[in-house]
Amino acid sequence: MHRRSFLFQRVRLFAIVSMIFGIALTVAPAIAQEPRTKIRISNSAMSVTSLALLAAREWKLFHDRGLEPEIILMSPAITVPAMISGEIDYFAGVGPGVVSASLSGLPFRAVWVSSDKVSYSLVTHPKFKTVQELRGKKIGVTGSLGATNHVALVIALEKLGIAPKEFNILALPPNEILRSLESGFLDAASLNPPTLFMAQKKGFPSILDIGSLVEMPGGGLTVLAKDIKGKPDEVKRVIRAMQSAKEAVRKSKEKSVELMMRVLKMDPESAAATYEVFLKTLSPDGVPTRAGMDNLVKSIQAQGRFVDKKPAFSDLADDRLAKEVAKELGYKVQ
Repeated sequence: MHRRSFLFQRVRLFAIVSMIFGIALTVAPAIAQEPRTKIRISNSAMSVTSLALLAAREWKLFHDRGLEPEIILMSPAITVPAMISGEIDYFAGVGPGVVSASLSGLPFRAVWVSSDKVSYSLVTHPKFKTVQELRGKKIGVTGSLGATNHVALVIALEKLGIAPKEFNILALPPNEILRSLESGFLDAASLNPPTLFMAQKKGFPSILDIGSLVEMPGGGLTVLAKDIKGKPDEVKRVIRAMQSAKEAVRKSKEKSVELMMRVLKMDPESAAATYEVFLKTLSPDGVPTRAGMDNLVKSIQAQGRFVDKKPAFSDLADDRLAKEVAKELGYKVQ
């Protein structure tokens, strides 16, 4: 009798264990196959500025947070209406284009930044040793007058106590600025990598690190104000993926240089040098700052637009979710 009871208990135990194991096998695939949230992210250019975005995609950091991103190359001018219509979920950047949209009354908000400094340096002909010696000389900037390059130079000169009007600042297309420097048409130029390194190789020394003097966001994330309130968990997952990618970039030069060579098509030497400059621009915690947003507004107003506007920080940015993510990741933020 005792033996039969013992056998019965063993059979019962085996049945219970088998049932639990069977349930586990049934549930596990369901969990594994849970669909990821598809998101569409607009990016204006494949450049080092978007390295955190590209790293988050290539290193599966979006994937790890239940996101399936589609990155679409699109200018900010097209991104603005595309986001309003719901065709695009996020803009991978914080720059003049979407800030101009905010100043015009559209509900765009910067929620995270990759860099909080620009990576421009002023290079000159070797005969010039100081910025003061360039007074009355021609300095080239890329893009247009009033764009980021120009405004960053103006802010740097003002911080040095030098009036920008003492220089003849000219805007040239990016593919012409180095040739204009070589021909002598320009006496100096404000350049960023990799054109900066090409100029230095040709014998044009850098006499001013503009980036060290100018706080201005580069890269980042802009969303519609309604999405901050309507889907904060998703926005936080996007921020967390990009912040984690940025931190991974900071910690691994080898991995980052490989990514730049493969995705940005840079040669090994340029990629390694660009990486070192890029590191100096990175925002530690990714939280947008008042000073950075103010300088973006200044760059827009320098073009004669929205000159009567005095926007509040909350009109341009919302730093709450970035602060939450930063705290969760162990950063010290206010």
